[in-house]
Amino acid sequence: MSRDRGDRSPRTLRSPNRFALATAAVTVLSVTASGCVVVHGEREVVPTATRADAARALTDFLTAYNKADKAYDRSLDASRVTGALGAIDGGKLEAGHKINPGGNPGHVPLKLTDAKFTIPRKAGWPRWFVADTRANKGSADAHWLLVFTRSDASKVWAVSYLTILAPGDVPAFKTDKDGWAEPVTADDPALAVQPQKLSTAYATYLRSGGDVFAPGPHTSQWRATRLKNASQPGLARQYIDESLTNGDYAPVGLRTTDGGALVFFATHHYERQTAAQGVNINISDPNIKALLTGEVKQSLTLEYVSNQAVLDPRKGPVKFVSRVEGLTGAEGE
Repeated sequence: MSRDRGDRSPRTLRSPNRFALATAAVTVLSVTASGCVVVHGEREVVPTATRADAARALTDFLTAYNKADKAYDRSLDASRVTGALGAIDGGKLEAGHKINPGGNPGHVPLKLTDAKFTIPRKAGWPRWFVADTRANKGSADAHWLLVFTRSDASKVWAVSYLTILAPGDVPAFKTDKDGWAEPVTADDPALAVQPQKLSTAYATYLRSGGDVFAPGPHTSQWRATRLKNASQPGLARQYIDESLTNGDYAPVGLRTTDGGALVFFATHHYERQTAAQGVNINISDPNIKALLTGEVKQSLTLEYVSNQAVLDPRKGPVKFVSRVEGLTGAEGE
């Protein structure tokens, strides 16, 4: 099952009847052709941030993120995370707080070093840029890419997307003589899939397959795993995949030197497990237990938000280079 709910926030989707409503009509949120909102007559094409501003934004994010992770308190970094990362980070902190109300006993401060900033030139709001960093967690040679965004001048820089790429998967970005990058528009006709359509295309692909996306762990292999797990003795699984395109969930992309683009986009996923009569659904994951609402009598619905980074070429299938998913809710019936 798949449907587009691009006009909703993951934090508001908690209806126990969402699977019964899977076939209801939905509205697709359109994205402006420019990919941005122009306010106060700000039509001049300028860098979205200075390099000094970008460095400060990274420092401010890290300070808030580490405070929130140490205390398991999502209010401590609420102004510095948004969009897909805000939902993923919020689910992690909420679960952690319920498991360890006194804070994170295993907290190790995140350190992001060797930062390189790719800052596009564009008009109006929202404004955004990408930080390419190394981290003290995970693989030492991995690249942590963070998308910083501001919806208007009254807001602070917040991270909407966080993806982790292997060294060979970071593309070369197209830049002008001053080093500023070129953003792609939401309806860019030069790309194989317009950025504004990637979220819906991915949700549709997970339901019915196709050749829009290249084979790999986040496409063909994930579909195969789902099909394998859909029906097992005593337990059935159903899936709903939705697009996320509104506000800070909007896709953003940078032109690469080959004419394609690296695009970040978000999706929303549900997995419903339904047990046969007399069969229990055993929950071993403490995070699921922490986020669980309702009583698991016959079914369990898990809610996830996922953010993706893909290489969108001029022609041919879109290639995934990273996907980060987080549990944001669980509901028993």
